[in-house]
Amino acid sequence: MNAILDRFSLGHVWTTVDPFLFCVHHLDHYPEGDGRMGPKASLRGRNMGQDFGGKDGWSMYHGMHVPGFPAHPHRGFETVTVVLRGLVDHFDSSGATGRYGEGDVQWMTAGSGLQHSEMFPLVDTEAPNTLDLFQIWLNLPAADKMTEPGYTMLWAPTIPVLNHDGVNIRVIAGTWGEAIAPAPPPASWAADPSHRVGIVLLTLDGGASVDLPVDDGVERCVYHVDGSPAVVDGVHLGPRTGLHLDATQPVRVEAQEAPVRVLMLQGQPIREPVAQHGPFVMNDRLGIVQAFEDYQRTQFGGWSWGAPDVVHPPDKGRFAQYADGTVEVPPS
Repeated sequence: MNAILDRFSLGHVWTTVDPFLFCVHHLDHYPEGDGRMGPKASLRGRNMGQDFGGKDGWSMYHGMHVPGFPAHPHRGFETVTVVLRGLVDHFDSSGATGRYGEGDVQWMTAGSGLQHSEMFPLVDTEAPNTLDLFQIWLNLPAADKMTEPGYTMLWAPTIPVLNHDGVNIRVIAGTWGEAIAPAPPPASWAADPSHRVGIVLLTLDGGASVDLPVDDGVERCVYHVDGSPAVVDGVHLGPRTGLHLDATQPVRVEAQEAPVRVLMLQGQPIREPVAQHGPFVMNDRLGIVQAFEDYQRTQFGGWSWGAPDVVHPPDKGRFAQYADGTVEVPPS
């Protein structure tokens, strides 16, 4: 039997299946910084505030001087932000903040409601500031949608990276063989190992191949990230395409003449109704209405950081400061 259930084209936002809600890949070849953590380049011709066009190989997104996403709210799900290159400055309405990147992952539980900003500071004034980032939204079940918000840092040195026969396997969530990813936040759907949530980035050298683990009861998708075309279960997987797979069947991913990157997302479905309006994800329309009312009334704790696009000083290292004041830095 063919293991491919569906094939789809990838737009800016990638098609996902339960328990995932959203996936996007940002690959921005930012130029040198201007000393104020914006690009040392003209911004003419850009739709500032809504710049998603990739002009000159990079976008400002909602940023006006520093690229990124100024303060905005979320409720009812989690964001998993994987930063392979570049930096992200995080601030949120619980009082938490941080700077992460260069292989780090931030796993944020929006829960009952949180405002946060995600800015991409261009700290290098002498060389380009490439950003290579995935953001993945993972749903929360109804029982946990109103959990206390917060975030957990999965620092780069703690994330298992396997290398075998020309294949690099980065295990961001879940397991791969004996490799076990760091624990996600406690309220996450991924916190229960029986839900078998997996986020795995595969990088294959030209001519290399890897067999995906067989798993029963999970939904699984693979996405062509970049590089040469791949072959998945004998089917061509070219740029800007993804596949929904039957995880109960053995599947081989093969690179062709040059390296390729493939992202795999999998998990046991939550199987609950999903009502989504922008940054709010609940189970029905009444939940969405309540989310808007609560945000208008409370601002999910308000914004104490001044500017909505605040960033840390350029020489600030990677760190996490949590809502209780605890400060953490990457392990050496």
